[in-house]
Amino acid sequence: MNDDTNSAYSRRAFLGATGAAVLGAGLISGRVEAASIPEAATMADPLTQPPLLPTSGPDYNPVVTLNGWTLPTRMKGKWKEFHLVAEPVIREIAPGMVAHLWGYNGQSPGPTLEAVEGDFVRIFVTNKLPEHTTIHWHGQLLPSGMDGVGGLTQPHIPVGKTFVYEFQLLKSGTFMYHPHADEMVQMAMGMMGFFVVHPKDPTFRRVDRDFVFLLNAYDIEPGAYVPKVNTMTDFNLWTWNSRAFPGIDPLVCALGDKVRVRFGNLTMTNHPIHMHGYDFKVSCTDGGWVPEAAAWPEVTIDCAVGQMRAFDFVADRPGDWAIHCHKSHHTMNAMGHDVRTWIGTDRNSVTGKVQELLPDYMSMGASGMAEMGEMEMPMPDNTLPMMTGWGPFGAIEMGGMFSVVKVREGLASGDYADPGWFEHPEGTVSYEWTGESLNAERAETPAIEPDTVEVQVVKPGATGMNH
Repeated sequence: MNDDTNSAYSRRAFLGATGAAVLGAGLISGRVEAASIPEAATMADPLTQPPLLPTSGPDYNPVVTLNGWTLPTRMKGKWKEFHLVAEPVIREIAPGMVAHLWGYNGQSPGPTLEAVEGDFVRIFVTNKLPEHTTIHWHGQLLPSGMDGVGGLTQPHIPVGKTFVYEFQLLKSGTFMYHPHADEMVQMAMGMMGFFVVHPKDPTFRRVDRDFVFLLNAYDIEPGAYVPKVNTMTDFNLWTWNSRAFPGIDPLVCALGDKVRVRFGNLTMTNHPIHMHGYDFKVSCTDGGWVPEAAAWPEVTIDCAVGQMRAFDFVADRPGDWAIHCHKSHHTMNAMGHDVRTWIGTDRNSVTGKVQELLPDYMSMGASGMAEMGEMEMPMPDNTLPMMTGWGPFGAIEMGGMFSVVKVREGLASGDYADPGWFEHPEGTVSYEWTGESLNAERAETPAIEPDTVEVQVVKPGATGMNH
């Protein structure tokens, strides 16, 4: 690695010269074997890290992991070697909130793995969790014994041990990795990562900017730090790469760039990902590349549980363009599922009585929830506002799975720094009408008297009914 890489990544020594290593299903031990294992890089910075440029082998344009990083590799003979460490981590969900998760190499999700079609990869996996684990290489074509299903295709990786996975990358595309051991708990705790295999032909479907992230979700009560792992549907934090808006970095693009966005879904529900300002073409799934002639245009692409999707577009429209899940509850933080609806009610008398006991009490929700995004109210420790984030025109009133694609003229090819808010050309921003009143007359809605409503009740017949 070059000096820049060394400065970006800290180093963790292996478990120690006396530690044992497990290769496949066979146990070996001793200083010689341990000394041959590559060091495990680690990362604590929650911001998007620069792409890791290839220094040998076929050329490719590296991906940028949203609020993440790419794991450095080491060549040993024909093998491209990686070292993943499964371990407890602390992840900042957004400024003001952290979570105690499980992940790899200091973060959740773990670092992105990048390689090239045809590479022989050797992946060391060291287990520093409090229980056994495995890793499944989702979407890869490989020998059954390397597939990572504990108990079925391999022994579980015991606490404190290291297993090795070895296989050749038979196809390029968009993949991920995650455990197949105590899966519900370990994935609910954040164990997952991206795996990108670049085409052997560097000109095949090449893009200028290539962004990747995983869709995941947590149920963490205000004031708590550890997710509730038995939650099935009522998650309160919907995240990209274990980050929630406004903690999700923007996708920065230079005007005219060809851009690819890849994502995978390891939540418990589907996510329709929608991008404003553009239509795009779906270019890849975890099953492979969509032939260019068959790529179809969309502005929203649904991603079901366990699926991966990629889409391409040309960044030819400058501006700040929202990108988000189109399920409205997935663009909110720390939702309370039992919150009552007070829209249309008059709570003034009740508010006055409550304020006699609690002077700081405020009644909210009678005219909608927008005020929650505009007011900076005291909150419990370690949680996030349901709606938050500020833009150049005020409160954005979002959370969860929301970010911004920032397309700018004049950016250098490797420049991913946030360029700030878009400066709109004069006359291109919606504005308030100050001319003649345009109040339209509306017909009154007739009142419906309860005693004038006719209700016809049809009782089922006895035919075919068994009581």
